[in-house]
Amino acid sequence: MAENKGSRKGAKAPGSGPRGGRTRGPAGPRTKAGARKAAAQAAAAPAPEPVAPPAPGAAPAEAPAPVAPPAAGAPVAAESPPPAEGAETGATAAAEAGAGARPEPAPEAGTAGSTPLAAFEAMLGALAETNRALLEALTKALETAPPLPSAPPGGYAAWFEPLGQLAELGRAALDEAGKAPTAELAKLAGDWWADQLRLWSDFVAGRPSSLPPNVRTNDPRFSGEAWEANPVFDLLRKSYLLAAHHALEGTHVFDKLSPGMAERLRFHTRQLVEAMSPANFALLNPEVLRRAQETGGQSLVKGLENLARDLAQGKLTMTDETAFEVGRNVAATPGKVVFRNRMFELIHYQPTTETVFEVPLLIFPPWINKFYILDLTPEKSFIRWAVDQGLSVFVVSWAQASEKTADATLDTYVEEGFLTAIDVVREICGVPSVHAIGYCVAGTTLAVVLALLAARGEAEKVATATFFTAQTDFSDAGDLLHFVDDQMLATIEKLGASGVFDGRYLALTFNLLRPTDLLWNYVVNNYMLGKEYVPFDLLYWNSDPTNVPAKWHLAYLKDFYRDNLLAKPGGISVLGTPIDLGLIRTPAYIQAGKEDHIAPAASVWKLTQQLKGPVRFVLAGSGHIAGVINPPAANKYMHWTLPEGTPLPATLDAFQALAKETKGSWWPDWIAWLAPRSGGRVPARIPGTHPAYPPLDDAPGPYVKERIA
Repeated sequence: MAENKGSRKGAKAPGSGPRGGRTRGPAGPRTKAGARKAAAQAAAAPAPEPVAPPAPGAAPAEAPAPVAPPAAGAPVAAESPPPAEGAETGATAAAEAGAGARPEPAPEAGTAGSTPLAAFEAMLGALAETNRALLEALTKALETAPPLPSAPPGGYAAWFEPLGQLAELGRAALDEAGKAPTAELAKLAGDWWADQLRLWSDFVAGRPSSLPPNVRTNDPRFSGEAWEANPVFDLLRKSYLLAAHHALEGTHVFDKLSPGMAERLRFHTRQLVEAMSPANFALLNPEVLRRAQETGGQSLVKGLENLARDLAQGKLTMTDETAFEVGRNVAATPGKVVFRNRMFELIHYQPTTETVFEVPLLIFPPWINKFYILDLTPEKSFIRWAVDQGLSVFVVSWAQASEKTADATLDTYVEEGFLTAIDVVREICGVPSVHAIGYCVAGTTLAVVLALLAARGEAEKVATATFFTAQTDFSDAGDLLHFVDDQMLATIEKLGASGVFDGRYLALTFNLLRPTDLLWNYVVNNYMLGKEYVPFDLLYWNSDPTNVPAKWHLAYLKDFYRDNLLAKPGGISVLGTPIDLGLIRTPAYIQAGKEDHIAPAASVWKLTQQLKGPVRFVLAGSGHIAGVINPPAANKYMHWTLPEGTPLPATLDAFQALAKETKGSWWPDWIAWLAPRSGGRVPARIPGTHPAYPPLDDAPGPYVKERIA
């Protein structure tokens, strides 16, 4: 794969826990002690070599969940097969395992076990012990199950360490608040005991029971018929929902906490609560028991096979990966690779119209993902759709990080990536400027590039800039901020000591932002129910992670997320030039997702206030992926724009109050905005016909086909 430098002057050339692990709750020293004990027990038995410890706040399930090592383009919740309808099978075993006997009267305030967390921890400990026993029995009994590899050199202790972080966070919260809000906690404890005793009383008396109106009951994890049909599982379900409600409510009583500390406490508590759902434990899930009975235990055998395979490959399988192939039915839009250096390949797509707009389109996807999120199956492909609109489309396909790029920094991505690609496209098309799209972290970097070009007096190289879910002020960046405290950054630094940060860690990080949808859902379906995987192109892409240069990744988290330097004029310098986003006058189209949990709409909105040129803002329905990948033919979701002639207001709330809702995709709005800024029509440009940039490979090229798992 020789580099093609073309005739461009100055182009840079390159030279979840273990099997049998016991899970404890968040209460003080017991967490770490239980973890160490469980680790010691597990280390003696064969177990898979893990890829990494889970991110802070993650709690291991009965078996290692995605054991994919842990950001943002990333994944979205996908529809999964509906849970099997349950029956009363296994009720006796479940009752013995988790239901217990009639409860003792609530202890007096101030005695041991008087708080919701203490009682909740006892329940969680019982659930985890049941789960551990099940796994041990299955591993011994099912001889047909594949053997588990050996434990890592350091043992499993590191996997359990994040469980102690919630307790540490709670102690830090109390220190910051000055003292515990005793009255509020006492009331919360009393309410929980009263509600719990009411449930038990109704259960023993055989009466129908209901939860208090403020407790969430429409949890899809318990939508199966079996959860309500059997009184034992109905009690278990309601007891969990009640305990979860009070545990989360308890995080709101510390009114003296700083906003950052309060949000961290709520985030990590939510992680623990979702991990400890009885639906995640085989003996406490009636649908798992029913399916095991129906299949003669083969569902459990199949689940262990799925688990062993995922442990070996170091990631959670979400879809039938044999149903897709890069270049065949995803990333299949025809084109040619016309340029290559150590950082990226440049793909020029085959036109489908006789003429094209004069100004070409250059797309920068995030380097933390593969570019084909924009080129899934043909009916979902933004790239194919843009080609059909008469645009000359070029896409950057980033290289997997390796020792060749381990030294890469922001300067490298700007100079050898963005600036090089812009100049090559300008030269191929013989034009002074390009349209540029930056998606997620690439949108952040595109803003840096625009400020740099403005400072150099070269702003005309980019005719317009489109930002997909991009942030430039990280003061309101959502749950990802919980992964950039000093402790987590130190962990990331250690994990990237080789110079390359494993992309599977990034994948796990994004899964942990929506753990029920993107983690535990697959643990139950894959490992407990032993279900067949359903083909889904988006999940195939989500399961194709990308390594990144560790040095640059750590600097991005520190400088942008933690210290928010990009929001400060001159806060960072690139290639020796201080960066000031206020210099940017380039016309911009900014898209945000209304339900985006990676780049929240409120955070993306801040870019509208930083840029000084004309700005069009669109708020799309759905989130970080589905809000972007929404082809018009699907007629899904909706989007919001300001009425013609309405000036952009100062706040997102004001925008939403003024905006009009339009059914379906926002793509037509974008091309209607872009077309008048794209010059006249010229004969279609055929990829690879420029003498200085002959075709190197057919699209999508070799870089995107390189897999790490």
